Amino acid sequence: MTGIMAGKVALVTGGSSGIGRAAASALAREGARVVVADMNVEGGKNTVHLIEKAGGQAVFVKTDVSKPAEVEQMVNNAIAHYGRLDCAFNNAGILGDMATTVDCTEENWDRVTNIHLKGVWLCMKYEIQRMLQQGGGAIVNTSSIAGLVGLKTAPAYVASKHGIIGLTKAAAIEYARSGIRVNSVCPGYIETPMLGFQPSEDSALKKKMTALHPLGRLGTPEEVGEAVVWLCSDAASFITGHALAVDGGYVAH
Repeated sequence: MTGIMAGKVALVTGGSSGIGRAAASALAREGARVVVADMNVEGGKNTVHLIEKAGGQAVFVKTDVSKPAEVEQMVNNAIAHYGRLDCAFNNAGILGDMATTVDCTEENWDRVTNIHLKGVWLCMKYEIQRMLQQGGGAIVNTSSIAGLVGLKTAPAYVASKHGIIGLTKAAAIEYARSGIRVNSVCPGYIETPMLGFQPSEDSALKKKMTALHPLGRLGTPEEVGEAVVWLCSDAASFITGHALAVDGGYVAH
């Protein structure tokens, strides 16, 4: 396949649905060979099937990003399958339980921060090692509007998403001279299963979330996926350490 990612190998965590699936599909459409990683085996394999059905190349690797050995093996599997690693979209995440800072449990705090913040750090730890060996690469980490502003009743989520932006900036500075660019995307409310309702649903919650965006609608996974492709591509070659809001104007308020 031809496209702006032709000849490149891309790794996508959290690729079983939503933003991860959309990004993996978009990267494949643009010519990348894609490694789809997730805990959800059925969903991950479905993403691979969709990519192959569209004429792309992809493989699935079951991975818990909070576990160092599994992350290292994930990267090794990418190299084993395709021989290199040019870009990575570290996207795996969960919402966690909604509760105030006082009511947030230690279990919930650990679960959310282990997947988001520790998970992104572990992914970069092993991805960057490979990229240093081959002379460069591009990484995109999923943060959120909750990484740019505060939200009530989600302290672990907000703290970890802010942390991802800081971690992204640190890595971007460290490896800029090595040809490795590191950026993050900060989606607004996107129509994915994580929101708790179906895209076709006309609920009060959906209307409330929609009203928060100046563009007057929720975002789609595909819109975030296109931003990820651009940041991974050579078209964004002078951009590193940036947190790109894909949020319909939410943080412009």
